[in-house]
Amino acid sequence: MSAEVLSIGSELVSGQNLDTNSQWISRRLGSLGITVRFHTTLGDDLAENVDAFGIAARRCDLVIATGGLGPTQDDLTREALAALGGVGLVEDPASLAAISDMFTSRGLVMADRNRGQALFPAGSEPLPNRAGTAPGIWMAVGKSVVTCLPGVPAEMKIMFDEQVVPRLKAAGLVCRSIVHHKINMFGKGESDIEAQALDLTVRGHVPEVGITASKATISFRVRGEGADEAEALASIADTLAQIRERFAPLIVGEGDEDVVDGLVSQLKRRGATLALAESCTGGLIASQLTEVPGVSECFLGGVVSYSNKAKTDLLGVPADLIERHGAVSEEVARAMAVGALERFGADLALSVTGIAGPGGGTPEKPVGLIYIGLAMAGESAVRRLLMPSTHTRDLIQARTAKHAMNWARLALVERAAGRPIPSS
Repeated sequence: MSAEVLSIGSELVSGQNLDTNSQWISRRLGSLGITVRFHTTLGDDLAENVDAFGIAARRCDLVIATGGLGPTQDDLTREALAALGGVGLVEDPASLAAISDMFTSRGLVMADRNRGQALFPAGSEPLPNRAGTAPGIWMAVGKSVVTCLPGVPAEMKIMFDEQVVPRLKAAGLVCRSIVHHKINMFGKGESDIEAQALDLTVRGHVPEVGITASKATISFRVRGEGADEAEALASIADTLAQIRERFAPLIVGEGDEDVVDGLVSQLKRRGATLALAESCTGGLIASQLTEVPGVSECFLGGVVSYSNKAKTDLLGVPADLIERHGAVSEEVARAMAVGALERFGADLALSVTGIAGPGGGTPEKPVGLIYIGLAMAGESAVRRLLMPSTHTRDLIQARTAKHAMNWARLALVERAAGRPIPSS
């Protein structure tokens, strides 16, 4: 079973918008045992749409398209499919009623232009859209099945799971189950980690194991397959267990979890609370923490002490300390962490001060120099990081945030074992 994904919209080919639908659909199809062979992105041109659908239908068993189902003049998916099939467009009363009801439920009046969203190529099947006004289309084109979904990701995902998957299964197009599982690590480089897992990542290993890096988080991706999901999961269980045992200290989470999730998990497990004092990261750590559900039970708050005055007034960092050592220094980082710990009454506090660039560096304190402070009851420590000068400002900030949170995660583990804060 082979598939092609079409992404339709001039805003995509022009680079104004990013196509995330193709990636999501490919992952979901892969989990159903359907191999995606092609991704095609095209603009809002009728002739090009007809050609693209025709090529895809000839070379693949399944074609899934997103976009072009709206009410405006540049939404041409219906017309393209009708032209390809050599049929006319027919209004579907049930779809028209659903569209009208959607407007009514929102206290709006349906424009005449929206009536066109209830038109479908003769012989096709409308796919209900409970999240929006654009119904989808299910249509046979030669030996291929073509399904068209809205370009809005939230609507597309709901319709894929509720409308497309059941039809694929009913048509006998889903024959095997494929699962993917990801284990995420932080603290070592990609090559160092793979050097300890060459027996797992070797070509031909069953199950297949890959390793990828994203913003310093290293991930093992394990792929398994079977006649059903239970068999597919069983095929990767031993390999996952080996990875978890071999890399336990580095693992921050699984699936979509990253360093921030690992820290929150440790805080909750230990019943501990956290406070922050951020300078060069400007509240980035706090922002990431508050994206994690349930973090309110362990994150007390933070101070964005970007100026020297804020460090002194809000955290109690002595002005003469800043004058002697500079705001970017081991001494100030430690004082910031201790100040946050005391003011919030937390069990653990993190501080960050540094030079994120692109300007502001000196030979003694170059761009990329970061100090992270960590304070717990009766103990404090500072780490010095020096990131490459080629790093952009946002990358320096992002990696600093991860390093800080991971250090806090490890400190909680060590403190629970009766050991001091890890220095590196």
